[in-house]
Amino acid sequence: MLMTGRFDDQAIHAILSEALLSGRLMAGAKLGEQRLAAVFGVTRERIRKVLLRLGHERLIETFPNRGAYVVNPSIEDAREIYEARRVVEGGITWHVAERLSDEQQTVLRAHFTSERQAHQHRSRADSVRLSGEFHILLARMTKNEFVIRTMQELVARTSMLVAFFEDSNASECAVDEHEEILLALESRNPAAAAHAMMAHLALIETRLHPRAAPAGKADLLPALNAAIEAYEARAK
Repeated sequence: MLMTGRFDDQAIHAILSEALLSGRLMAGAKLGEQRLAAVFGVTRERIRKVLLRLGHERLIETFPNRGAYVVNPSIEDAREIYEARRVVEGGITWHVAERLSDEQQTVLRAHFTSERQAHQHRSRADSVRLSGEFHILLARMTKNEFVIRTMQELVARTSMLVAFFEDSNASECAVDEHEEILLALESRNPAAAAHAMMAHLALIETRLHPRAAPAGKADLLPALNAAIEAYEARAK
């Protein structure tokens, strides 16, 4: 049993997110409050609060009187969600390319640098998280609250699809595709930006494939140990 009571709620959330987004946990696995409380050396109430947050972020599913579970998406769910993203994000990139300010360009370029660094450091969870944030960042640049909320929902649903169905080596492709989108935006070319975004989302969809869970994947402890090691390495 891990003795990790030194972690606060934010750290516990980051560690569980790491385990989930790395794809190390089996789809549909139960995240028992009592077991997690013992692992982290905290109360069940604190674990419940973190699980509720993860549920709101769509990284897990929570059910009244049943508890919390790792999401169990299907490849059909992925197809439907990526179709919706192509419809929405083609318009977002067109809109942003027409109005991109120098300040927004600087923000996007800085974010892209973080994505590249996460890939170079082989941080799977950080790569998935930063990739999603790139798309939400573009949505925020529309300054349209309905568009922003829609993208937050779609990206939240997408993160675990990528964790389960995309090969870990595919993150380099995603980073390169984001750079193509960014270059089109920086050239203030709406048609090129929209095309690059649509191509990127279509390529992600082609990289999603059902895969069998590795042996031992249902056990929480190895996944949490790996996530804790990754968290502590980043904190140094």
